[in-house]
Amino acid sequence: MKTLLSIIGGIAGFYQGNAAGIIGTTIVAIIVVMCLSAPALTEYDPNKRVARGHEPPSAEHIMGSTRAGKDVWSQALYGGRVSLMVAFAAATVTSIIALAIGVSAGYFGGRIDETLMAVTNVMLVFPQLPLLIILAAFLGNVGPFIIALILGLTSWPWGARVMRSQTLAIRNKEFITAAEIMGESKWRIIVVEIMPNLISLAAGMFVGTALYAIGAQAGLEFLGLGDPTVISWGTMLYWAQSSAAFFVGAWWDFLVPGTFIALIGGGLALINISIDEVSNPKLKTGSYLKKWRRLNAEVQAKRREA
Repeated sequence: MKTLLSIIGGIAGFYQGNAAGIIGTTIVAIIVVMCLSAPALTEYDPNKRVARGHEPPSAEHIMGSTRAGKDVWSQALYGGRVSLMVAFAAATVTSIIALAIGVSAGYFGGRIDETLMAVTNVMLVFPQLPLLIILAAFLGNVGPFIIALILGLTSWPWGARVMRSQTLAIRNKEFITAAEIMGESKWRIIVVEIMPNLISLAAGMFVGTALYAIGAQAGLEFLGLGDPTVISWGTMLYWAQSSAAFFVGAWWDFLVPGTFIALIGGGLALINISIDEVSNPKLKTGSYLKKWRRLNAEVQAKRREA
């Protein structure tokens, strides 16, 4: 308990009292820890039949069982490992590509900028979700690694344009000019001078991509385009739909993975909202609203006295 309270206290200190960041990070951290601690939280193998088909929640199986008699709680924890791995791997690939292309285009300019932005614009022409469905269908029942790779390689164009525009705003700053006059190499200027100023944007892009990847993976697997033999939150929904869990009243079969997806999505969304507020204090409206209300109350009180 003390460890949990200390972690929450550390999160609160990092976000400087930002409620959205504290709540979002706490939700995501708890789910990640639960999934990583799956062997300690469940005794059942997610791939083995351990109960009757569609057995409702009980003391033995707290989240019930699937039609195949597999423990839903166990599948949710172990499947969360796969879904979170796909989300964070896709976000990592996207962030690396977007940073490399956006910063290079914005700083070097000229032919490099024109070529990289031409490639980016071509990628932006293709609607992303239909492209994902076509690629997944063409490759067959793709596993988590391929899904992460597909998501990562198709999600970078918007981030690259944002990084380019921010780099263009930074490249003419005095400290960049001073570094060039001192003879620093271009790559050192990018890594040491420009990159640190893009941390908040990169963090927001990473979290946003992870949020998108969670939903996209679940959607692809729900449509049957993933590998149904690999347990994840998306394949749990796929098997729940295939076994008509909704119509037979086995609500726990689809509610459990759906709740995990909703919670992790909400947590990531709250983190994404808080990143801009932490990096840019001008966006914090809560303290200004309180100050305005206090001043307004004082003015009204003086008018009544007068």
